[in-house]
Amino acid sequence: MSAPPLLTATGLARAWGGVRAVDDVSFSVAAGEIVALIGPNGAGKSTCFNLINGQLQPDAGRVLLSGRDITGAGPARAFRAGVGRTFQIAATFASMTVRENVQTALAAGRGQIMRPWGAGRNVARDDAMRLLALSGMAAQAERPAAELAYGDVKRLELAIALAGAPRLLLMDEPTAGMAPADRADLMRTAVAVARKQNIGVLFTEHDMDAVFAHADRILVLDRGRLIASGAPADVRDNAAVRAAYLGDGVLFAATSGPHPGDPKSS
Repeated sequence: MSAPPLLTATGLARAWGGVRAVDDVSFSVAAGEIVALIGPNGAGKSTCFNLINGQLQPDAGRVLLSGRDITGAGPARAFRAGVGRTFQIAATFASMTVRENVQTALAAGRGQIMRPWGAGRNVARDDAMRLLALSGMAAQAERPAAELAYGDVKRLELAIALAGAPRLLLMDEPTAGMAPADRADLMRTAVAVARKQNIGVLFTEHDMDAVFAHADRILVLDRGRLIASGAPADVRDNAAVRAAYLGDGVLFAATSGPHPGDPKSS
C-alpha cells in the first residue's frame, strides 16, 4: 500500500464577505516534490497558504499532512507537525549575528532559550553552522544580520526555516526584491536542499523564469479557483491559463523556449 501524499488539501474554501478568496481548491504535494502555486494578483494564493499553515480556518475543506488532519491548527501546531514557512518580506533579528539567528530558531524548536553570551553562545552551534552551510551562508556566520545584502537575508531566512526540520516548506515569493542572479542562486539552493532532505516545497512566485525552471508541477489559481494543474509544459500551453493572464508576455515570452519541464529539453 503506497504512502499518502505529504500534503493533501481537499475542497478548501474561504470567503471574505461575498468574495470567495479560495473556492473548492484541492491538490497534493509529495515528499521531495517542488510545486509552484501561481496566479494573477488577487487570485487567492496568500489565502491558500494561510489555510495550509493554519493561520486561517477554512469555511470548508481539510488539510492533511501525511494523513494527519491539521486543518485550522494554527501556525504553532502546524510548525510542530512539520510545516515551515518563509515570507515575502524576510524577517530576522538584525542585532544578532547570522549564526545566532539560526541558533535561536533551533533552540526555540527544542524548547530552549538562546542567550548570546557565556555558555549560551554554544547552544546548537554545530547544527546552526550545518544549516548555514546548506544555505550558502557559512562564510558570513559571524556577521551581524543588519549588515547583510537583501539576497543574503533571504538565504538566512531559508536556514532559519530549515531549523524547524520541516517536512513541508511553504515559500511565499522567495525571490521578491532580489536581483536576477540572486533569484536563480536562491532557488537552486532551496531546491537542492529540498531534494536532499526529501522536503516537499510549495512556493508562490511572480518570477516565471524561476517557476518554469524549478517546479516539478504548477498549480494555477484564478479568482479563488484552481484552473490548471500539471507539468510546466502543459500549464504553459493551457488556454485557460493564457486567458487568466490575458496573454501576458511576461508569463509566456519568458517561458517560450525549452525548459526542464519540456520532454524535448536536454
